[in-house]
Amino acid sequence: MARSYRSRTTQFHEAPPLPWDLPVEAPLEPRLHRPLVVIVGRPNVGKSTLFNRIVGHRTAIVDDVSGVTRDRNMAECDYQNRLFTLVDTGGLDLTAYDVIVEQIKYQTQTAIAEADLVIAVMDGRAGLSPLDTDLVKLLRPVTKPVFLAVNKIDTPQAEPLLADFYQLGVKTIFPISAEGGLGVDELLEALLPYLPQAPDDQVQEEIPRIAVVGRPNVGKSTLVNAILGEQRLIVSGIPGTTRDPIDSMVTLHGRRYIFTDTAGLRRRGRIDRGIEGYSVVRAIRALGRSDVAVLVLDGVEGVTEQDTKIAGLIIKQGRGCIILVNKWDLRAGDPEAYPAYNLELARRFPFFAYVPVVFGAAIQSETLTRLFPKIDQVVADFSKRIQTRKLNLFLQELLEKNPIALVRGNPKKSVFITQVATKPPTFALFVKSAQKIPASYLRYLENAIRTEYGFEGIPLRMLLRNQ
Repeated sequence: MARSYRSRTTQFHEAPPLPWDLPVEAPLEPRLHRPLVVIVGRPNVGKSTLFNRIVGHRTAIVDDVSGVTRDRNMAECDYQNRLFTLVDTGGLDLTAYDVIVEQIKYQTQTAIAEADLVIAVMDGRAGLSPLDTDLVKLLRPVTKPVFLAVNKIDTPQAEPLLADFYQLGVKTIFPISAEGGLGVDELLEALLPYLPQAPDDQVQEEIPRIAVVGRPNVGKSTLVNAILGEQRLIVSGIPGTTRDPIDSMVTLHGRRYIFTDTAGLRRRGRIDRGIEGYSVVRAIRALGRSDVAVLVLDGVEGVTEQDTKIAGLIIKQGRGCIILVNKWDLRAGDPEAYPAYNLELARRFPFFAYVPVVFGAAIQSETLTRLFPKIDQVVADFSKRIQTRKLNLFLQELLEKNPIALVRGNPKKSVFITQVATKPPTFALFVKSAQKIPASYLRYLENAIRTEYGFEGIPLRMLLRNQ
């Protein structure tokens, strides 16, 4: 983090205390999801820039256009061995009215209600605005620590810009530059007394990551909201509603998962440059860091060419996959719908014959009851490793049934196989004249391994190596 200059915190001892100027008490008790530190503010004051600065990498999309952030974006943080979950929220405008803005208000107010600590961010260059005053009124009844950070104060000479904020009556103001990192250390140090110490014997739990991907408006955010059991993500019929990949922790039957809602992936020629382009790049990156992808299809519209391209991305990234045919409740009364859709899947996805398919509706709980066992199976197979001895005994059986046509040498003695990696499972086949082994035999070998050992929904990689 960038070095800050001295005396960045400005004290106003004459100001009357507000209810949100709370004394430092005992650190918050550790809980399952860590203390929540929520960043709030009106649009375009630099909340996402501050979020990225604290997290340490560009997680949230940042743009000069206001209203880029919509959903609550969360990240696990560790500062000076203190643990917390940082939450970025959409720009709060209590005076605006439209479908998405109303949901942003709801998401922000929900985040404030759930927060343990609140960072209110304002724009030092623009000065105090009526929207900032509205935010202060909203925060006055809050009975948890609130920290006022005035952003875009880049140098000590810029501190006179803080004058507008004196009237808020806050005793301590933190002038910061989220872009350059100035003053951010002082802000975080003020949070430390409220945060629990990380345990010395903390073991890093490996939590499976599930990316929910698909075209716009197929029901990705609706699915994640149903899994979470709350309106955590903004849902609307407007394409491009989701922008940032949003990670959400889910606990079911004592097991934890991280579900990532991603932006809808349109055809390349229809992607607008700028915010949508960033969203698509982030969605693809989110897919790459996941273990399993849930590819959501529209049960009413059917399978499109863009769906096949998204499936190709999943294969290219080497991720496990489950197909969810959503909105199937709208076709429940059509007896011909199920066989016709299955036929379409077989025609469009011949390369996905190993991928399990779930028909249902994201808004129906029974869909989740059928989806989660598939997720557990695919996650387990993604990390599965087969013993080399078992693999080679099985390979010899295959060679008896369907030998490899070698230039010289006995196939039984000159062929060896071993699994060299997981996530995805990768196998190396050592054989003489490897360059002459036909691709069809590798497909045969892959299908035989899948039939014998499972690997449902998992792409297998076969490597050829010369002996």
